[in-house]
Amino acid sequence: MAEANGGKGAARRDAYAAAGVNVAAGDRAVDLMRPAIESTRRPEVVGGLGGFGGAFAIPAGYREPLIVASTDGVGTKTAIATALGRWDTIGRDLVAMCADDVVCCGAEPIAFLDYIAVGVLDPEMVAGLVSGVAEGCRLAGCSLIGGETAEHPGLMEPGTFDLAATCIGVAERSEMLDGGAVRAGDAIVGLAASGLHANGYSLVRTVMGDHRLDLGQPYQSELRRALEMAGYPRPVQAEPEHRLATLGDVLLTPTRIYAKAVLRARALLREHGVDLHGVAHITGGGLPGNVPRALPADLAARVDPDRWLLPSVMRMIGALGGLDDAEIRATFNGGIGMILVVPDDAPALDALLAALRTDGFEGTIIGDVVPAAPGGARYLEERLS
Repeated sequence: MAEANGGKGAARRDAYAAAGVNVAAGDRAVDLMRPAIESTRRPEVVGGLGGFGGAFAIPAGYREPLIVASTDGVGTKTAIATALGRWDTIGRDLVAMCADDVVCCGAEPIAFLDYIAVGVLDPEMVAGLVSGVAEGCRLAGCSLIGGETAEHPGLMEPGTFDLAATCIGVAERSEMLDGGAVRAGDAIVGLAASGLHANGYSLVRTVMGDHRLDLGQPYQSELRRALEMAGYPRPVQAEPEHRLATLGDVLLTPTRIYAKAVLRARALLREHGVDLHGVAHITGGGLPGNVPRALPADLAARVDPDRWLLPSVMRMIGALGGLDDAEIRATFNGGIGMILVVPDDAPALDALLAALRTDGFEGTIIGDVVPAAPGGARYLEERLS
């Protein structure tokens, strides 16, 4: 019987191996990632790992279920992970970019499929990436039902990788969020970001290269040095969670995943006789590019940036890159990873903010909804009383 890569009973693939594709390494990677994938399994999943497609049933209780899907990647944040040889966090970014888009429509994320492209297949690296994806899926409440790992010798350098994924959610047709319920006077609640999330890293890497920032150095010392180089007029302290971290640790801080908290927030608001009117995930385009997506065309968001703190890492990149605060909020998330548009009902808002704190999310009323001027901006920054 023929052998391949020492495996008894398998077809020979010597020519493919000579071209740079290691089939045995792919099989090894699947074996390593299997426990992580199985840990995300929901009861709706049909079948197991290894089929040509992932199957799942619509959860019980829906009358008119709609499928909501979102596809995204993590962009050039992968270069930071590659430079540090760390694969354990960036899979969470991948889940966040997709699952938190789905929940903006009022959908519950239930299934996730990833795609990993590598220059040379390192089973331990791929298993680490998938373990991060699986952790993100557990945080978002969805099952990792399938995916693909592709080896691209000659196209990608050894040690490099790219990630993309699709998240599938389900929503009741009557409960879809499309901005139509938003009214002038609604409050805008901002949920704090965990850092840069997964946007703006092309600028981050350019600034790092121009100013020779060192990923391995303590973050506080690199922050201080960067602000001194930029002539920043006042000292900036690292956040408590970053005071013992390196710069690389801070840049690889995984994106916060809000999906479960948003779904719980909606249920809580309904207990108080109101409903969630809109949700926006703050990704590429920052606050000005994303907050209006949760509103109808005749309304605008009025936001007060003094209501929350800009993360120190954005202050550092902004100072070195010559960005003022408004441009930082338009390039990065500005410290707000998700916004909820909620009726201006004081008891409901108080209960919502308390529940978010219990779930480990810092929520702040950062603005309100106002009529949009004809032909005017739909995102305004103004001081609020």
